[in-house]
Amino acid sequence: MRATISRIRRIINYQLYSDVILLCHLPEEGLDAGDIGTVVEQHHVEGLETGYSVEFFDLLGNTVAVATLPESYLRSPTSADRPTVRLVNSFAA
Repeated sequence: MRATISRIRRIINYQLYSDVILLCHLPEEGLDAGDIGTVVEQHHVEGLETGYSVEFFDLLGNTVAVATLPESYLRSPTSADRPTVRLVNSFAA
């Protein structure tokens, strides 16, 4: 079963500029699970999980963070997803 999951994981290739949803909390980046980002680069290293550089924006289009993440930290959006808003303490007045 583990080999099958591993093969399925390798099949998922997020295309450049596609939206992805973060699955985990990354406080060092100021990101929470559920944040939506855009894939800006794909990273392949033999023997390791595929990685992606993902750019996260605020609702005004300003970059909040660019993080390089393993594929297992991300998922594709579905029609069941709804965007939400959360107030972050550090914002410009």
